[in-house]
Amino acid sequence: MKLKPFLQGFGILAVVITLIPLVAADFWWIRMFDYPHIQLTLLTLTAIAAYFFRFEIRSWKDYTFMAVLVTCFIFQFMKIYPYTPFSPYDVGKPTEEVNEQTGFMLLTSNVLQKNKETGLLVEEMKKINPDVAVFTETDAKWNEAIKAGLGSDYPYKVEVPLDNTYGMILYSKLELVDPEIKYIVDDSIPSIHTEIILRSGDKIQLHAIHPTPPMPQHNPSSSDRDAEMMKIALESLDSEIPVVVIGDFNDVAWSNTVSMMQSVGELLDVRKGRSFYNTFDATSFIMRWSLDHIFVSEEFRVEKINTGSDIKSDHFPFYAELYLQPELAEEQKPAKATKEQIEKAREQIAEEEEENAEKGQNGSSNQ
Repeated sequence: MKLKPFLQGFGILAVVITLIPLVAADFWWIRMFDYPHIQLTLLTLTAIAAYFFRFEIRSWKDYTFMAVLVTCFIFQFMKIYPYTPFSPYDVGKPTEEVNEQTGFMLLTSNVLQKNKETGLLVEEMKKINPDVAVFTETDAKWNEAIKAGLGSDYPYKVEVPLDNTYGMILYSKLELVDPEIKYIVDDSIPSIHTEIILRSGDKIQLHAIHPTPPMPQHNPSSSDRDAEMMKIALESLDSEIPVVVIGDFNDVAWSNTVSMMQSVGELLDVRKGRSFYNTFDATSFIMRWSLDHIFVSEEFRVEKINTGSDIKSDHFPFYAELYLQPELAEEQKPAKATKEQIEKAREQIAEEEEENAEKGQNGSSNQ
């Protein structure tokens, strides 16, 4: 094979993969291309650099092809730019005047249900020492292991162990007020919602979610995942107290759905301006992206965030040290959700509810 046609094919591949996620469809084979955006940006940059070796100055086709590649690269880079240290923080750092009693450490960790190395998570928890921790993919085995290793350190618990990879457990050193377990879009996928009283006496609202990913063998569309995030966004928008949304979203920070959830909920991303902090796939050095998230309302400040150590899961733990500083909220207040955004969110919820109603009717008629 000649080098130039190969390089052209390489570049065309990068262009096609860039365009696929722009299709307004929720099929799994389209939405999966939202994930490897960092890798795609590097792929396009490599294609540009390689094509220079066969670039013909007198060929208008080469100028056109290079212009397309450069346009794709700029589009791709702008998607991930907010998650680089070159971008300003979405959530600023606390000032020296912050009330230390408003500070707390928050952690989310997908433990991988089939993972047998439960002791590694316990060790990591004792090292990081979070005040509030959300564990996903927790079955009865994991529930017992976490309880045995950490139970006495965390007086407040919400436990929903399940063997379907959607079990969820919340452990807290801080008092929980009226904790609820909800099944927002599926009666087999729980989420946890609770108010938390900080050491300062301030109350905050926490939503812990683990929506289902679009995948061919279970849920070929992203409608359930998208609807769950939209429902959480609307709850966050209506909250009268500061909000934290945490969990394994099964979606990347730069996807249209997560971006829309952030806009509708008027939430801030603790990653922006800091780094990618890719949490999945922990078993791959190259194919990694951010699936575990912490979003907050404008009253919060971030002292530090990081990923944890390898606990033999396919996810790394993700944690953040937060402070409540509402007097500075106006400095980082997000743009208000537009009527169009809210209407779009409600449309996605309605579509999911209609789909589930049809599934229920079909299930009844087949019995």
